[in-house]
Amino acid sequence: MSDSGLAAPVYDPIPLPDRREFSDAEMAERARSFLAEMKTRHTLRDFTDQPVPRQIIEDCLRAAGTAPSGANHQPWHFVAVADAAVKKRIREAAEAEEKTFYAGKAGQEWLQDLAPLGTDAEKPFLESAPWLIVIFAERYRVDADHKIGKNYYIGESVGIATGMLITALHCAGLATLTHTPNPMRFLNEICGRPENEKPYMILVAGHAAENATVPRHAKVKKPLEEIATFL
Repeated sequence: MSDSGLAAPVYDPIPLPDRREFSDAEMAERARSFLAEMKTRHTLRDFTDQPVPRQIIEDCLRAAGTAPSGANHQPWHFVAVADAAVKKRIREAAEAEEKTFYAGKAGQEWLQDLAPLGTDAEKPFLESAPWLIVIFAERYRVDADHKIGKNYYIGESVGIATGMLITALHCAGLATLTHTPNPMRFLNEICGRPENEKPYMILVAGHAAENATVPRHAKVKKPLEEIATFL
């Protein structure tokens, strides 16, 4: 029994579901195919207002929800915003923070590093794209009786889920943009999320505009020998 008088959860293993076996050749082909697919993923800022069915967003969020997490607490919450009035509020609040950022808060080195990406304080994509997915990280749990519980490896867990969400949206055929105004606490109020949740990111999702561009600098990726070591 635990200190609360309730029986502690016990380990209850089940046979591995969905077991899959591939030959080395099949695995190599699948890896090559996935790499080729991910090379077509581009972060962009030019979106159309073409609607995207909610079912697509729901299934991508379900995919993100399968991510591993510390103690399987799944410390994330996704607020999918399609309402034009809410998107407008988010844009106005985000641009207010961005104007301060680009006016000097970021520091000269940071602004110089951003220069090749062509970013500035104007964020029209926050209104033009059909979906904004605001990602929150649950800093601690609050149960129905208002008791507080711990979460573990929160940043790692939410980061993995976010990466899976970006990948799912791309594989569905949508373009995305990660946006992180600083600070982001205004998102709790606008999205109606509790104090124990910390805004993690705004993920913009939709169709790329016909005249969409990407910074050449953004397509320069480090080679494998710089990002990996084999021992």
